[in-house]
Amino acid sequence: MRILTVGNMYPPHHLGGYELMWRSAVTWLRDRGHEVRVLTTDYRAPEPDPSTPQDEDVHRELRWYWHDHSFPRLGPRAVARLERHNARVLDHHLADLGPEAVSWWAMGGMSLSLIERTRRAGVAASCVVVDDWPLYGPRVDRRARFTRLPTRRKLARAGSWLFASNTLAERARKGGWELAEARVAFPGIDHALFCDPPPPRSEWSWRLLYCGRIDERKGIDLAVESLAHMPPGARLRVVGGGDEEHLSALGALTDRLGLAGRVSFERRPRAELPSVYAEADATLFPVRWAEPFGLVPLESMAMGTPAVASGRGGSGEYLRDGENCVLFDADLGGQGLADAVLRLAESPDERGRIRRGGLETSARFGEESFNQAVETSLLEAASSTRPRASGRGH
Repeated sequence: MRILTVGNMYPPHHLGGYELMWRSAVTWLRDRGHEVRVLTTDYRAPEPDPSTPQDEDVHRELRWYWHDHSFPRLGPRAVARLERHNARVLDHHLADLGPEAVSWWAMGGMSLSLIERTRRAGVAASCVVVDDWPLYGPRVDRRARFTRLPTRRKLARAGSWLFASNTLAERARKGGWELAEARVAFPGIDHALFCDPPPPRSEWSWRLLYCGRIDERKGIDLAVESLAHMPPGARLRVVGGGDEEHLSALGALTDRLGLAGRVSFERRPRAELPSVYAEADATLFPVRWAEPFGLVPLESMAMGTPAVASGRGGSGEYLRDGENCVLFDADLGGQGLADAVLRLAESPDERGRIRRGGLETSARFGEESFNQAVETSLLEAASSTRPRASGRGH
């Protein structure tokens, strides 16, 4: 089947897990014999991941409303130019590839008119939702704001919908979406990468890890503040990239709390993350917001490192306190997180139990099942729409 996949960022020019899931699905679909094209924006990451190869048939031609972690205002003429450009790009790829289905991925900050344009062209579609773009996307789509079109109603009938968690699906419904064709499939981790955990350690060395995107919603400040309530030997390693302004604020917070020398900030290639997790005594996942899903705890579990998490959002659908993680209340701040870490540090038996539970949990969440759900959604969408002639004379 010929498939056009569309989203706002594609590796190695990406920020988080959503984009990595997209690439994993593209690889899966190609391995299954489908012809898959990637259409994304012209975004370029300041430091692309050197361990992520450049895929073939990736077209970085679209423009979007996002810039440097915000959605700046644009005048009507600028919006019109952007929308006309994106419409021309989409029309070209629809004609050239002749897709039997379109797979929409992260569409926050994008021209949502592209989804309706594809529907009117009679092309089957499936929307893969791993963040709240159905809710915030219409607000930051400048064309929708100028024209006041009923974007949400049109989007709801654009095709089938696949959500990465019950949390996301429920938020969409509460936000006014009426989605007749909506399913939930949990994402998973790359078991070929996150494998072979080291033997369990009996000693506790106060090596703590935050791994993931630098974003104020992630609660990294709680991780920094928690060190002030721990023994002087406790160290926090922050591994990830993202919002440089927030990264500067975290550095200032570290200095203000007198924690210089106890907190480090760095980027690491994805290929090195298994060893990064394995070297830590615990991985902190102190998200403040209702995280759409959350792969970091699963990656940590797979490497035998316990997770200490807030359990908010989609991650709460698989995290179980005392069984595969330690949960804490993010509203209690750094002290609450420190208490949870101290609980883990003081009980080797609980660490062992949580390690075993984490390994069992992570083994159940492989990326293959999610990718299969993506494929099934596309096949079903295509089968319910009349066949289209291929581009390029196929």
